[in-house]
Amino acid sequence: MTNPKNLNLLLSGVIVIIAGIVYGGHPTYIMPELLGFEVVDLELKNMLRAVMGIYMGVGLFWILGSYKTKLWYGATLSNMLFMGGISFGRIISTIFDGVSPLFTPALFLELIFFGWGFYNLKKYTEIE
Repeated sequence: MTNPKNLNLLLSGVIVIIAGIVYGGHPTYIMPELLGFEVVDLELKNMLRAVMGIYMGVGLFWILGSYKTKLWYGATLSNMLFMGGISFGRIISTIFDGVSPLFTPALFLELIFFGWGFYNLKKYTEIE
């Protein structure tokens, strides 16, 4: 990974994998501590662990894309769409639900990663 364009994928991949582990690793303990709600229903546990799986899968794809040239474009595009989509959802929540002290820093990071991915797609138009 000698090209700085790969840093976006590597960093966001690691961060999203960690976030996935936080969401689904031990939801009956983490969610009450972190977000203040109990996770007792089997369906909610299943949903949080499925989110963990999605986050781990896309995070791994981004990390692979940072090392494998043939995956870079698709990984960067999916990263940009993921970060843009999640930040859009957080903006909608901020408008309708109010400012979240816990997730506002995440919103800014997601917007940065979205912009960084957009910049990289514009700057590196050819797959190297």
